[in-house]
Amino acid sequence: MGRAFEYRRASKEARWDKMSKLFPKLSKAITMAARDGGTDPEMNARLRTAILNAKAQNMPKDNIKAAIDRASGKDTADYAEITYEGKGPHGVLVMIEAATDNNTRTIANVRASLSKNGGTVVPTGSLEFMFSRKAVFEFDTPENLSKDDLELELIEAGLESLEEYDDTWYVYGDFTNFGTLSKALEDNGIEVKKASLKRIALNPVTLSEEQMTDVEKLIDRLEDDDDIQAVYTNIA
Repeated sequence: MGRAFEYRRASKEARWDKMSKLFPKLSKAITMAARDGGTDPEMNARLRTAILNAKAQNMPKDNIKAAIDRASGKDTADYAEITYEGKGPHGVLVMIEAATDNNTRTIANVRASLSKNGGTVVPTGSLEFMFSRKAVFEFDTPENLSKDDLELELIEAGLESLEEYDDTWYVYGDFTNFGTLSKALEDNGIEVKKASLKRIALNPVTLSEEQMTDVEKLIDRLEDDDDIQAVYTNIA
């Protein structure tokens, strides 16, 4: 019984630790979206998506409201969205998206994370052409809609591909069509579980298990930084 209690406590602490790192990033995404596009989710697809993703992670409503309200505050005026580029261990390419009010601090942290894990920062624009920016939507398999029918409904909205894994469907489109795809899915009664703008490697590479361990250490360190919103690599 003692061991079971310790296991449950460790499990709870792990969840709390995850939330303590995740919630600030979700809050910042909501605040930035509301600052740049307005505080009305109905008129701001980016904000609507940020709220959706926060709810998917069980972020409390009060936290979401506070993040929206924060958009009108003076302390958000200096926040900028910046993408850093680097090479990690074993030549892995890394794209790092940040939202920061102090670029000097953030780039120093990024540089330290890379250098301590066998990597280095590279000039902005060096790796951009090796990734494609995509709008990605995830949702449960619809009950009354076939894949062919949904594809036809989404083509004009910018659909590039519709893929199915287990019981989840994934819609992919160019990042510029995020808003039109989001609306088209809503119009078809699709309840999206998660939506995001992702960077997908054009020529993904495969690493050994040992090499992956080295890369994961780097990613974990980067993601521990509150300024870092997302990390993408060219690993298959």
